[in-house]
Amino acid sequence: MKTKLLGLCIAVLMFSCKEDTKETAMKEREIKQYTIEQFMDNEAVGGGSFSHDNSKLLVSSNRSGIYNVYTIPVKGGEMTAITSSDSTSISANSYFPNDDRMLLSADGNGDEIDHLFVRELDGNIKDITPEKGAKADFYGWSDDDKHLYFGSNKRDPRYFDVYKMSIDDFSSEMIYQNKDGLDFSGMSDDENYFALSKTVNTNDSDLFLYNAETKEMTKINDNNSANSSQAFSKDNNTFYYTTDDGGEFSYLMSYNLDTKEKNKVIEKPWDIMGSGFTSEGKYMVVYVNEDGKNAIEVLNADTMKPIDLPDFGDKSITSVGFSDDEKWMRMYVGGSNAPSDLYTYNFETKEQYKLTNVLNDDINADDLVTAKVVRYKSFDGVEIPAIYYLPHQASAENKVPAMVWVHGGPGGQTRQGFSSLIQYMVNHGYAVLAVNNRGSSGYGKTFYQMDDLNHGEKDLQDCVEGKNWLASQPEIDGDKIGIIGGSYGGYMTMAALTYTPEEFDVGVNLFGVTNWMRTLKSIPPYWESFRESLYKELGDPYSADSVRLKRISPLFHTDKVTKPLIVLQGAKDPRVLQVESDEIVEGVRKNGVPVEYVLFEDEGHGFVKKENQIESYSRILTFLDTYLKKENPPVDGDTKSTEIEVEKEN
Repeated sequence: MKTKLLGLCIAVLMFSCKEDTKETAMKEREIKQYTIEQFMDNEAVGGGSFSHDNSKLLVSSNRSGIYNVYTIPVKGGEMTAITSSDSTSISANSYFPNDDRMLLSADGNGDEIDHLFVRELDGNIKDITPEKGAKADFYGWSDDDKHLYFGSNKRDPRYFDVYKMSIDDFSSEMIYQNKDGLDFSGMSDDENYFALSKTVNTNDSDLFLYNAETKEMTKINDNNSANSSQAFSKDNNTFYYTTDDGGEFSYLMSYNLDTKEKNKVIEKPWDIMGSGFTSEGKYMVVYVNEDGKNAIEVLNADTMKPIDLPDFGDKSITSVGFSDDEKWMRMYVGGSNAPSDLYTYNFETKEQYKLTNVLNDDINADDLVTAKVVRYKSFDGVEIPAIYYLPHQASAENKVPAMVWVHGGPGGQTRQGFSSLIQYMVNHGYAVLAVNNRGSSGYGKTFYQMDDLNHGEKDLQDCVEGKNWLASQPEIDGDKIGIIGGSYGGYMTMAALTYTPEEFDVGVNLFGVTNWMRTLKSIPPYWESFRESLYKELGDPYSADSVRLKRISPLFHTDKVTKPLIVLQGAKDPRVLQVESDEIVEGVRKNGVPVEYVLFEDEGHGFVKKENQIESYSRILTFLDTYLKKENPPVDGDTKSTEIEVEKEN
């Protein structure tokens, strides 16, 4: 044992030396700076449904500047465009089970009202859920491959019913009517059992099984806990679900549908985010949120032992999918410094194929930065996890400015994935600390619930302490630290500039909430099942909570803002309405503070079109260079206030 331990120590020391040598080499050579056009020339690919004969994969890609649908040979080759939209993003859902028809989905330019479409063998595309104003979600294929299942709120805008549609004539029938505001989350192959959930609060949810034959509804969980349906066994005898009952993290449980016996199946020191079976039940896939990073296991379903997966070194497998005959697996492989590429793997031949090369050839991968997980103490001693990106060129002799990055939510998590915007900022000399403030998911339910009814207060202090941690780093210029975030992170940006006006030097607000009362009153009707739990966490705008909600809404305190601000917004955003950004910009401008406002007429909650991403990201960097680096500061007396409205032809 001592010999093995000594060998391990030597190996660790050698690895550390290699890393130090590599880092020194990086600092000695010049790091090339890339334009936003070069960063956005990276391709993003998603999905990967196998055709019925395993010859092709159906994927989505933004190579055209917007997401369209493509096919690609299973062993590699040129992509073939299936759609050519230049306005609305189109997503690939699945090949049909027995022919080359394709199931696609698209919304109305970011309005999140998705419809399902079929691409016929002759190339025609048909909307099979054409009801105006109704949203449709694909749930899967029937066991006999003759039907598809989908959810729709066409009967009642608040609730999703479950429908079964013939893939021959596209006639459909309702097989579960959602009268109780429950969320559909799975169904047995024999259509006898429906898994349904009811949100209790933003952490906890009750889980039910509905027996379609007996009309009996059975509650699965005994205690208040986070419960989530995962899968039914192929013999329709066992139901699998995750729960955090009695613990901090979610673990996998089984429930025997005949005996009602429960057993713990898998438990990890982190949340099990998901689990499911392949088509014939040969493999079980388990996803674990391991400190903000996907960890995937593929288990032999009979032995529950992990099978060997290809080794990709410092990159990790972030997603997998299987062919119906279970002979092929597709994988996405990437990391914080590498966008995910698509691979396929043949279980019989053990051969693997790289299908994409999504990193722009102009970019040297060594110029990109690998994220590091760090932790720091907040004002009250709570440990805060964060993802840290330090520019290669940063040193004690060459200090760099920094940005505190705040994720969306509330309850989201910044993870160790690739971000073009973060890498672009870091490449241009900005350190980024992506804070997972209290209330973030992935670190246990106690941590997750710490921000309940104190948003913009204790979680904001976590961000301030993140700034203080940055300022203590020898490579950081402590006098040049800003804050950036989108959605709830945009709210935190405005809260920081409003309630702690001297802590951060600039703010970047991407479609952030600024008036909680209006936002909570205007949530989309199809969020009805989640509305009450959102009110429990944030406050009920129709109750006495409105006093607190007004107090923590930056819109009513814009007179406190003293630092430069840029706001970016999509006009079609159904979650954070355009008026939120319009009014915060108007209010801050009255202070004589530099304010820039960029409005995209053809975007929703988040910017998906490449030309808009290029515009928004370049505007952010120019803003930071001007007001944080102060490379091109405005002349005295010039409080720059600009507004750009980006319109596109539809």
